[in-house]
Amino acid sequence: MDVFWFRRDLRSTDNAGLYHALKKGSNVQPIFIFDQNILDDLEDKADARVSFLHETITKLNEDFLKLGSSLWVFYGKPIEVWRALIKSNSISNVFVNRDYESYALDRDKEIQALLDTENISFKTFKDHVLFEGHEVLKSDGNPYTVFTPYKRRWLARLESKKWGEELYYLKSYPVKNYLTSLNASSGQSIPSLTSMGFSKSEIEIPSTIVEQKRIKEYEAKRNFPAQDATTRLGIHFRFGTISIREKARKSLKLSETFLSEIIWRDFYSQILQHFPHVETNAFRAKYERVEWRNNEDEFKLWCQGKTGYPMVDAGMRELNATGHMHNRVRMIVASFLTKHLLIDWRWGEAYFAQKLLDFDLASNNGGWQWAAGCGTDAAPYFRIFNPASQMEKFDKEKRYIKKWIPEYGTASYVTPMVDHKEARERCLSTYKMALNQES
Repeated sequence: MDVFWFRRDLRSTDNAGLYHALKKGSNVQPIFIFDQNILDDLEDKADARVSFLHETITKLNEDFLKLGSSLWVFYGKPIEVWRALIKSNSISNVFVNRDYESYALDRDKEIQALLDTENISFKTFKDHVLFEGHEVLKSDGNPYTVFTPYKRRWLARLESKKWGEELYYLKSYPVKNYLTSLNASSGQSIPSLTSMGFSKSEIEIPSTIVEQKRIKEYEAKRNFPAQDATTRLGIHFRFGTISIREKARKSLKLSETFLSEIIWRDFYSQILQHFPHVETNAFRAKYERVEWRNNEDEFKLWCQGKTGYPMVDAGMRELNATGHMHNRVRMIVASFLTKHLLIDWRWGEAYFAQKLLDFDLASNNGGWQWAAGCGTDAAPYFRIFNPASQMEKFDKEKRYIKKWIPEYGTASYVTPMVDHKEARERCLSTYKMALNQES
């Protein structure tokens, strides 16, 4: 028997690893593990992402049952699950799609070492990015750390190879041609949410279906949070419930701006691959010298959306209520936390990691470091968003503000917790002091 292990690729179509498993293997048994190492660290036991995962896995199992197979679903620590699997089954090969986060790399290294002792091969494939870190490099072989030249090389690489009329790197993997290779296994019960210590979330998950019109109008409307103009596909990219190749094919025809968003995902992923220190430290080491104020009371007000700056507060309330925040507003709230309040970007990054439906370590980390001025391609430290002028520019009629702050314009709304001009001067002084120190 061969095994295909689903991780962040939760679909049975256009799935690189599943395709190779079915094409090359025999009696392929798909599995999924609810990873206790990850789930045990989640504070919110009604986490919408866990509910979404559970629903997705249930539907995936139903798909396999229709094909005369089933998805074996486990709850536990991956190494322990694999020990049990090896003990009770004769396994020849294990197929997976690659993940580039440090936890995933360590996990896979441990699993591979276990499989090696049993002479079981561990075959890995690229699936959730279009290009991995080593595929788009500068002419001297070094990685890009600025987005625009990376994008140019990325597009050149995309156009460099064709499969007939199709772009080779956007070609779909025809899983359906090899479904007869699935292991004929009867269904088994899937661990319930309650058995894993969770309850069903009331937060609504965005659809995978997006109207073409929305992608066509993405460039014109994407910066205005009152307009329902973004795709909200982030959670599906994160867990692989849609194919990155499929969306890139469509955006190539409909919107260069939306395609750029896909390229940003690859850019931040390759940064994580080449510079793994960014998971815990600033990309630019000298920014570690910034003396953050890290006032816990101020951080709580920011988390609650009670800063007195409407654009910041609306964004944080949207995040807390829905697990989503508009992209323009993400930049504003991150700039406010790091520049106005001088709170370490890692605090904000961690809060987003708890709340965002579409949390992806590489993109979240890249965005926060950009806002703080310490990352790749970062906004310079002296670029400090003025939340009031951002509101006038992108929510002039206050539609977004009033949606999330019903008390806006009344005596009940809090006064600004900090003066913009004073906070800006304090930020500039603090950053200058840190960056002018001798290395």
